[in-house]
Amino acid sequence: MPRSRPGAQSRDETHPADGSFSPGPNSRARPAPPSADARLLAIAADHLRRLGHRQVTVVGVAAEAGMTHANVYRYFPSKTALVDAVAGRWLREVEAELGAIADAPDPADDKLERLLLALASMQREVLARDPHLFAVHRDATVESRPIARRHRGRLRQLVERVIEEGMNAGTFSLRDRERGIAFIFDTSHRFLHPVSIQLDVEVPRDLIEARLGAVIRAMLRILRIGTL
Repeated sequence: MPRSRPGAQSRDETHPADGSFSPGPNSRARPAPPSADARLLAIAADHLRRLGHRQVTVVGVAAEAGMTHANVYRYFPSKTALVDAVAGRWLREVEAELGAIADAPDPADDKLERLLLALASMQREVLARDPHLFAVHRDATVESRPIARRHRGRLRQLVERVIEEGMNAGTFSLRDRERGIAFIFDTSHRFLHPVSIQLDVEVPRDLIEARLGAVIRAMLRILRIGTL
């Protein structure tokens, strides 16, 4: 019987008797190509970053994707829906990071402080890194577009979870939970709303953080003693 060459696979390893092909241990499956909507989002994100949201066009995105603009409308009904979907990917990353803070095994007052500081910080960072993406987020918030309403609802859910946990542990003394949640958003609005963040773009970051920190400390004192 002839001997196999060193390192060679036998026929049976790759071609079983049933005629099917079985890849060898060193072969790698090819990654699945991105879906059409994922490709469109990637192209739109690149156009948004380079051109700004006013210059993004459905026709331009479609041309780079190799499809007609009518095909783009099958996935996104308008240009606004397309750029909002790009911003939505970033907002989901923000929400995931905030969710990790809310789920951490820390006291509720510490988690609330970290959550508010992180939300302000992530918005300032994207304003500096990708101002056109921030502009979509800002305009969606001002116009109360669906993506902004969903984001606001998720933020409320996270804050509500932390407040509920703090009340159960005796960290917060609130007679009215809804009033307490409204107080948190009313107090921090100046530092969390994207329009305010845009207006403060020239203010040194350490000064903004110091001011927000002072507001949060005052907020936590009121939540602890329950004077609302």
